[in-house]
Order: sequence, then C-alpha cells, then structure tokens
Amino acid sequence: MEPPPECRQETPALTEAAAKFLNFIGPEDLERCLFAEMLEVVAAGDQPRDQAGGRWWVSARWAPYKRTGEPVRSCLLVRAASRRRQDGVPCSSTLKAYVTTQLETLEQEEQERLELRAHPVEKRTHMVSHQHGMTVTKTLREGEAETQCWSFSYGRDELQGLMPEGASLLLLRVLACRWAVPPGLVFPAIDTEGHLCTSSYHALGTQQQAVGSAEAEVLVIERAVHASAGTSTVWHSSFLPSGRLARQMQVGSPVMVLLQDESVLGETGGVEPRPPFPKQPLDWEEDVQLYSWFLDRKEELQASHTAYIRQHPELWALLADFLQALFLHQPHDPISFAAQFFTPFAHQQPPETRFASARAASPLPGPPPRRPPANRE
Repeated sequence: MEPPPECRQETPALTEAAAKFLNFIGPEDLERCLFAEMLEVVAAGDQPRDQAGGRWWVSARWAPYKRTGEPVRSCLLVRAASRRRQDGVPCSSTLKAYVTTQLETLEQEEQERLELRAHPVEKRTHMVSHQHGMTVTKTLREGEAETQCWSFSYGRDELQGLMPEGASLLLLRVLACRWAVPPGLVFPAIDTEGHLCTSSYHALGTQQQAVGSAEAEVLVIERAVHASAGTSTVWHSSFLPSGRLARQMQVGSPVMVLLQDESVLGETGGVEPRPPFPKQPLDWEEDVQLYSWFLDRKEELQASHTAYIRQHPELWALLADFLQALFLHQPHDPISFAAQFFTPFAHQQPPETRFASARAASPLPGPPPRRPPANRE
C-alpha cells in the first residue's frame, strides 16, 4: 500500500474559541472525567436490538508515561474497547492513549480486528509525538498476506490543538459535565486515511431518554470529522449530567451503544460505591476489558521475545543444527537425543545450578564420580 498523498493545500487551524476553551480546562474538570463505564452495543433503527449484541467499554485514569531518555510524566490514560458481531462475524476494536492535562496526545494506538476464519483482517494506527511534531504509522494485515506498513509525519505548527480519538473522549466528558458546548469549537484532527482534517463539536440540545426502565434528561453533542476529501463522519452522543454516556451512534451506522444500567442515574460526578452484582459465568473473550488486557499482554510478550531473538542471533544456528541432526538420525527417543546433543553446552557452567530456579534435577547426564588417586607406593 502506498503512503497517502500529502495534503498541504490548507492546514486545519485551531479556532480561537477552541483554544480559549482548552486553556479554561482545569484539574477539577479532569477529575470528574476519571471513571470507567460500559454500554451495550445494539442494532440501530428498526432492527432487533439484540442483533448486533456486544459491549463497549471506556475508562480514564491517571497514569505514568515513560519515554526512553525522558523523565516520567503524569498524564491521563484513556482506554476503550468494543467487541460485537457484524453480519455474524466477530469484530473488535481497542484504543489506548496517553493524554496531558492540556489534552495534548503523547501517544495513541488504535486497533481493529475482523475475525474472519479464512481471512482475518487487522488494522493498526499508532501515533507518537516528539519534539518536531508527530509520527503516524499505519499497518494492515489481511489473512496470510504480508503486512503492509507506511508512516508519515506532521510538524508541530500543524498539530496545535490536535484532537484524536483518546483526547476527544475526554473533551466530550468535560463538555458533558459542564452541560454546555461553547460555539465555534473546531480542532485539527487526523482522518482514517491519515490526512489532516478538522473536527467540530456543538450541542443539539437536551431531551428525555430511556435508561433501562427509567427516563433521564441528556445533553446531545454532535461531533463531526470533516475529511479532506469533502466527506464528513458524524456522531451523536447523549450524556448524563455526571458526564456518563447514555447513547452514542454514528450517523448511517447500523449499530449504536446504549446505556441500560439505570443504577448510574443517581451519580453526580463524584466517587460512588459500586453496586453489588450477582456472580456470572466468566467468558474472558467476551469481556471487553479482559480481552483488551489480553491483547496488551500478548503484544508485550511478542515484543519481548522478538527483542531477545534479535539480541541472540546464534539461536537460529543452534536450532537449525539440532533439527538437522534430529531429522538425520530420527531417534526413537527424541528427548534423550536432545539431552545428549546439548550436553557439550551444559559443561560450560556447573550442572547443579542450571535448574536451580525450577528446583528440579537436570535431565542431562552428570560428570562421572571422582576416584581417589592410586597409591603409588
């Protein structure tokens, strides 16, 4: 895949109203936004609500951010995940973003998976800021085909007030807690193709909405991402006074996320005790939070294993020699053959310490017992 063409005809600019609003966001505004919430993914329109069954989860909390060669910074960690079925096919998405108190994105990674059995598709978008601006890396993997990857960069002057997905989730919570959206909120953004564009926010008013078996007043905020090609993607999000999301839908999408737990209606934005829930069977693959943690841990292990192999290129030669000898001799007991094959390597260090951490005896043959010297008299 070729990298997207550069769009330098018109650089999206941060409006004066948007810059002023960012300067007025204080620590107390952000503290009210630090909570986790989970909503149901349901079919939109006249379709049966359980047709797209799934869950959408998002959280925000304080977290340290460490970058090589720089001191640790305290920032906001925004994480989101969704898991549902699209036309009967499991699909999932995850978001992880580190955002400063000025809503500046330090690093963000988005991932989308379409889990087709014969042809799975995975898309990733990674953003990281640096002293010169920001680098965006996009990857696409389809089935067994080779992974396609491309990256591009933007300067700091182009990114002032940039509002990617993670920062946008926080901004929406701040607007909801204030129960007002100032006019003229327009920020630079990056669309799905990697081009610089604009995103706008404005209020559509308040209305009554069903939450479970109850009703609540919600503030509806419209967020629109205006792509450089002239198309726009629009979301309508309904928020409770506590800043919690009650409903969100993308205009034209067959699904939406919906709050069905009415126990949160009494919250005012403070820290409330969690209501008791009855025990339910745990299916970690269907739990979006556990599944997101699993994906993060899987990526960490893959990166650690890859780094270890790069640091020890002799592993390939060692394994190749062993497999060649194994296939050549084809022993009936491959385990004993392996022990005999690797015995010369074990003599480089005391055998009694090789398996000390596992508190198990070494399967390799030990050295012959020492005999006292013969009496030469």
